[in-house]
Amino acid sequence: MTTKASEVRTLEVAAVAAALLVFAWFALNWGLEGVIHTRRTQTVPDLKSRSIAAALDQLAPLNLGLRKTGVEFDASVPISSVLRQDPPAGTVVREGKTIRVIVSQGGQTVLAPAVVGLPLRNAEMMLRQSQLALGEVSESYSLKQEKGMVLSQDPKAESSVERDALVNLVVSGGAPPAGVALMPDFLRKNVEEAHSWAAGAGVRLDVKTDSSSLFPNGTVMTQTPAADTVLSPDAKVQLLVSGRKGAAPTVAAKTFKYELPQSGSESQVRIVVIDKYGERELFNGVRKPGTKIEVPVQETGGARVKIYMNGILVEERDL
Repeated sequence: MTTKASEVRTLEVAAVAAALLVFAWFALNWGLEGVIHTRRTQTVPDLKSRSIAAALDQLAPLNLGLRKTGVEFDASVPISSVLRQDPPAGTVVREGKTIRVIVSQGGQTVLAPAVVGLPLRNAEMMLRQSQLALGEVSESYSLKQEKGMVLSQDPKAESSVERDALVNLVVSGGAPPAGVALMPDFLRKNVEEAHSWAAGAGVRLDVKTDSSSLFPNGTVMTQTPAADTVLSPDAKVQLLVSGRKGAAPTVAAKTFKYELPQSGSESQVRIVVIDKYGERELFNGVRKPGTKIEVPVQETGGARVKIYMNGILVEERDL
């Protein structure tokens, strides 16, 4: 009898405890519902295209919270502004509700490829591959490039632009007709060539020297105006010429070597060197995978070489 009475007592205690737990749960739930339902309701405002700071300022008086849950590219909505929200605008919610938003990263950007020196058709294909579009194409006479070759581009190579943006090109129209005088390209040539041309063309030369240059004496370092500029009858040409005394150092002449990757297909390779005198092209042509390219280059101190494949910068080296 004692054992049975103990068991009954235990069951009674367990039943009472369970009843108390159920009562406590209902009481807590009733209390929470009472607190929640005593909160006022608010209508969710439209946050689209507002900055995060502006969205917070708009939600704070309504006692609503804000939480950024992700980011997406969208050129139609300014960067760091609300792109979408949940709940949507117009939804009636209780105070204390958190509004979740997706924030815009603006338009997706790409790098403009280097298409200067390429035929127009190749340049257009390269722009498409880079998710860009061909914009305005204008023509200009040129002594440097054959007809149909790209002379300049806007935006410039390696510029960060939005995807699907237009790239405007200036294309060579070939040699100029009689009566149109263009500025020749004297860069890295001997100044005597410039003097001979100027005498025949009736153009005045203003020559200055750079005694710190590592190039051989008399080498043209810079020129104004640039090559292919149309010259007026009273044009004045300025040249900066190497004034180095004595023989050029034995380290002045180097061979720059580059080997294309073994895999893939033919690539348009362009190699340029940049120094304190500006940028000049060392090589531009189509080559097969695994091809070894060797081009002579003069050391100028602090020079940097850039290698482009299909208009994309793939490597930089100090010379």
